Amino acid sequence: MWVRRLLVAAATLLGVTFVAFLVVRLVPGDPVDVLLGERGIDPARHAELLHQLGLDRPLVQQYLDFIARLLHADLGTSLATHTPVAAEFWIHFSATLELSAGALLLGILLGVPAGLIAAARRGSALDRGLMAVALAGYSMPIFWWGLLLVMLMSVQLGITPVSGRLSSVLDVAPVTGFMTIDAALSDEPGALRSALAHLVLPCIVLATIPFAAVARVTRTATLEVVRRDFVRALRARGLPAWRVLFLHVARNAMIPVVTVIGLQLGQLLSGAILTETLFSWPGVGKWLVDSVQRRDYPVVQASIVLIAAAVVGVNLLLDALNTWLDPRARRSVAP
Repeated sequence: MWVRRLLVAAATLLGVTFVAFLVVRLVPGDPVDVLLGERGIDPARHAELLHQLGLDRPLVQQYLDFIARLLHADLGTSLATHTPVAAEFWIHFSATLELSAGALLLGILLGVPAGLIAAARRGSALDRGLMAVALAGYSMPIFWWGLLLVMLMSVQLGITPVSGRLSSVLDVAPVTGFMTIDAALSDEPGALRSALAHLVLPCIVLATIPFAAVARVTRTATLEVVRRDFVRALRARGLPAWRVLFLHVARNAMIPVVTVIGLQLGQLLSGAILTETLFSWPGVGKWLVDSVQRRDYPVVQASIVLIAAAVVGVNLLLDALNTWLDPRARRSVAP
């Protein structure tokens, strides 16, 4: 079973490499034109740069070279900055990971209790209200929702900063790449508070995606579990309703919730592109958008493949977690 999953994961990543290689070359424009400027380009210099970058080779040969470099853990060098893509990726990925982890954690902390409470109060005004909020969060465009929060929280009330990860007057040495951790480790007064203040608004905007999905799935799964015999037996023993709901029912309802949390990771990374652009958050999403505009082929290719690898890896971990949570799954994968 696990061998088949690993083979599927490998085939998925191979397909992603082909799509990433092809899509970036379908974008109108020439990376050499961007490097040299579109006015007064010397044809000889243009041809020389194309040859140096290997862009004058057939596409099949370019793709095979790309795969060969990946197999040797070589992600290439940025055409714009002339630095290794791997080094740049980790700097930006740590920012995206911090934002996505905060949004996912916030979505889970709000979505799971909301789903449990809505299921416990099925058919009530509270149930309808919570599900209406979840539906609104699921269908609300992130960019529009972010602009509304910026206008309210930053412009009108002045509570949160508008952009960036840290105040420009503070200097925090990068240790882990996660600004909140680095700020906590630094001696700069007010650094942690500034890092958290910059993180709040993007997290709220991005957390609407996992909150809506987790709340709805938790409610559905809880309603299914509460009808089982063991729940009636626990209630017959006189256990408090909150204990039955939050300790016994919740654990059994978490199996589909864990699955949907894994599926949210891909949506978080795609939503992070808009969120990072809106809040000037220096993550992979904004880096990817800037690289597409510069026609920086190595950066775009490598970032897409690495993001896909992260999503596939997390899904494999969640499969293992589901196997641990559900004894039936353990029996199904047993030899």
